[in-house]
Amino acid sequence: MRCVIIVPTFNEAATLPTLLTSLETVRAAGDRASIDVLVVDDGSPDGTAALVEAHEGFGDWLALLGRTSKDGLGAAYRAGIAAAVAGGYDAIVQMDADGSHPAAEIPAMLALLRTHDVVLGSRYVPGGATENWPLRRRALSWCANAYARRVLGLRTHDTTAGFRAWRTEALVRAGVLQTTSTGYGFQVENTWRCERLGLRVAEHPITFVERTAGTSKMSGEVAREAAVMVLRWRLAELTSARPHPVGAAGAMIRR
Repeated sequence: MRCVIIVPTFNEAATLPTLLTSLETVRAAGDRASIDVLVVDDGSPDGTAALVEAHEGFGDWLALLGRTSKDGLGAAYRAGIAAAVAGGYDAIVQMDADGSHPAAEIPAMLALLRTHDVVLGSRYVPGGATENWPLRRRALSWCANAYARRVLGLRTHDTTAGFRAWRTEALVRAGVLQTTSTGYGFQVENTWRCERLGLRVAEHPITFVERTAGTSKMSGEVAREAAVMVLRWRLAELTSARPHPVGAAGAMIRR
């Protein structure tokens, strides 16, 4: 299974080197030829792109997709995913650059793709946890998940999970490249699409660790945008003859 790990960045020069080292370890422990990394950089002024280009793996297993503007997490992922689909990869992993997602869990998540369509690195299933989060962030994340689950009627526990492994065929089937959300609502939108389509979803427990360098991109405005979009999606379902363009709801399969 050929896999590419997509890492969107904006001003992550302080954290990306550590992540790349962790990903090198993952590659060394498995089949090096089967895992590549694509950094999608939105014109970071801190030299993130130059750091990628200077890395010894650049041009081999590490690639850079440079964009000229910062127009949201969803847009960055769609650009990276389009490149990955065109590259013929069998699996695509979404991963943050700030060190919050444990690279060591990638092999287990890819293994679960043998029997599932998408695997979420989940904080909110048994065995999952968060570390070093201030109370405000814990409350914001918990409320966002509870809100999305209630409004959209979702069964997934970590609807906003940003650490995901996909079978490429499932990602295309879910219409991820046709999504419109730009911020963290991108994760909720894809969870919703997966459930409505009846894709086989697993939630693999991870420990999410708060970044120790750089600046978080989460803000009250980003959270409000996601909340409004969730409500719009549900209202569209209620006023449409079809639940969602990707298909009808189906049974979920969990680990």
